[in-house]
Amino acid sequence: MIYLDYNATTPLDERVLSEMLPFLKEEYGNPSSIYSLAQRARNAVEKAREQLAKLINADPKEIIFTSGGTEADNFAIKGIAYANEDKGNQIITSQIEHHAVLNTCKFLERRGFEVTYLPVDKYGVVDLEALEKSITERTILISIMFANNEVGTIQPIEEIARIAKKHGVYFHTDAVQAAGKLPIDVEELGIDLLSLSAHKFYGPKGVGALFVRKGVKIAPLLQGGEQERGRRAGTENVPGIVGLGKAAEIAKEEMEEEEKRVRKLRDELERRLLSKIPEVVLNGHPQNRLYNTLSICVKYVEGESMLINLDREGICASSGSACTSSSLEPSHVLLAMGIPPEIAHGSLRFSFGKFNREEDVEKVSDVLPRIVEELRKISPFWE
Repeated sequence: MIYLDYNATTPLDERVLSEMLPFLKEEYGNPSSIYSLAQRARNAVEKAREQLAKLINADPKEIIFTSGGTEADNFAIKGIAYANEDKGNQIITSQIEHHAVLNTCKFLERRGFEVTYLPVDKYGVVDLEALEKSITERTILISIMFANNEVGTIQPIEEIARIAKKHGVYFHTDAVQAAGKLPIDVEELGIDLLSLSAHKFYGPKGVGALFVRKGVKIAPLLQGGEQERGRRAGTENVPGIVGLGKAAEIAKEEMEEEEKRVRKLRDELERRLLSKIPEVVLNGHPQNRLYNTLSICVKYVEGESMLINLDREGICASSGSACTSSSLEPSHVLLAMGIPPEIAHGSLRFSFGKFNREEDVEKVSDVLPRIVEELRKISPFWE
């Protein structure tokens, strides 16, 4: 099998699994209890908090563990909205956000909040002029993703944070695709809240975190006990948190070398496919995108048909976001970038990771042109 869908999820690193195993078996204590078994679990949770804080240059006390990126996004957006209603009710986001952000904003709209959805250019970059013009005295939050999960485009985060700070508005970024892949310094960038998820960088599924800068006024999403300093109720997922911490530690140590290796593979597949297959559109920013992500639209062919045929060849890829794979609608990201629906239906995303090798590129660049050629023979739009 050739796995090229690392933006959907990543395999668990063996080193992460080894770190987790004791807490799945003999170290089963509840971190809120006071006896030594429980305190070993508490110490493991706090160690993981420190490991994760180092990944993004945060204070460990600013890290809140969650069940994943979706909960972190919900927590950030709803938490700011409910805690700051006395100041205003406007939230600003973009048209190409993950549905964990978009659907949370739509939820709040139905409850009286006003949401502005910023346009993007043909590369998927947010219009900063439109952002500044959208801010009013009622704006309480700007939420713009760090890097897009479908096309890989990286947003001008530092500039967005600067605009937010100038107007006294909180800035949240969904960094689920960026954390563990790109260097992130929340202090240098000026980010107030940041969401991430362990399973995007070789950690376990079902665990993530929200960075909340000290002094940010936020309401808890869950009511219950006093875990996470009263900000996230519920007994901690100790094995998951331990895995997240270890994955963060490994990512920080190996990020630079991994980028060089993976970028080379991605660029080679891009070169081969664009030269071998006619009528192909490259999606996202040509340079300023995630080094592991290649998104294309193959004209006159359905993305699902290509994926089924690739799967028969033992190749795993995606037509966009894994969270919307059951939808027959074309990608909202590609439509927002101005790509016509009939072309957007032919989207393919290849996302690389640490277990890919040169032979994977060779196989895909050999197989996909043949698949496209066969599918175009039965396409009513191909001449």
